[in-house]
Amino acid sequence: EKTGNPNMYYLTSVDTTLLQVLWGKLSCEILVEDWEEAAVALVAVKSAIESLASSSKLSPLDALHQRTWLLHWSLFVFWNDASGKGLESMVDLFTSEKYLQAITTHAPHLLRYLTAAVLLCKRRAAKKAGNNSNAEGRRLLRDLVKVMKQCEYSDPIVEFVEQLSVKFDFEAAQSQLALCEKVLSTDFFLCKQTELFMEEARVFVFENYCRIHHKIDLTTLGEKLAMDRDRAERWIVDLIRNAMLDAKIDSEEGCVVMGTGSTSVYEKVMDRTKELTARSGGLVVNLRGYMNDVKRDKIRKERKAREAMEAEY
Repeated sequence: EKTGNPNMYYLTSVDTTLLQVLWGKLSCEILVEDWEEAAVALVAVKSAIESLASSSKLSPLDALHQRTWLLHWSLFVFWNDASGKGLESMVDLFTSEKYLQAITTHAPHLLRYLTAAVLLCKRRAAKKAGNNSNAEGRRLLRDLVKVMKQCEYSDPIVEFVEQLSVKFDFEAAQSQLALCEKVLSTDFFLCKQTELFMEEARVFVFENYCRIHHKIDLTTLGEKLAMDRDRAERWIVDLIRNAMLDAKIDSEEGCVVMGTGSTSVYEKVMDRTKELTARSGGLVVNLRGYMNDVKRDKIRKERKAREAMEAEY
């Protein structure tokens, strides 16, 4: 029977030398573009980093550097994943507590890729959630907005989501969307996703527009979409179904009537729990820093006292 950690090729133990070997394995898989094996190697490197960090074989600063490098290397794996699960895995990794800390402190520019990944996988993840689909889509966006507030970084992709989800400025969002296409087409990782991103972004605009308007005239909307009334109605019906919006078509009045969605008690409890967890984690970090400062001050004072005694003798 195989022993050891299955996430690290069944290694029974790991040290900094083996960590370098695992990094080499990951780099080789990326170079030969074997993305399935690269995903396995990525998990192995992540498991090794966390194992060494938890056993204090890596200092907190070294662990932070390792996690930052892993986030960058993971872009090759996640954005080339043909299974369709890569972007969801990327969102999970980038929003986990320790790796989110690496983004906010060392690599805020990675917010571009997290934002793009959320927009591209939001509806797919929502469909998988079934009955809680709307909740899942809102959760992804809420988590993204929280990350955006912690990062001092902005580009057209990030600004587009901020204008739409935070400020609800549709004109500014549309102007940023026009810039997004240029940014996407010149980005090494995102250039192949330009068309899909632009489609998802336009759907995102429509979703938000519908959620803040109770009634939308079909004729007016059709003119904006360069469609006649009947075609616009069919397009909206499909979009409502795919976007899982609480809405219906009123054929007599010729408009889209939006439902009044409400946040469930379950969602509220989960949100409050996550906030408490984040605050508790922050308090632990602050307390640990305070205790370290106290220890340093104590050592400094003892050293000065010894030096003073030696000087007297």
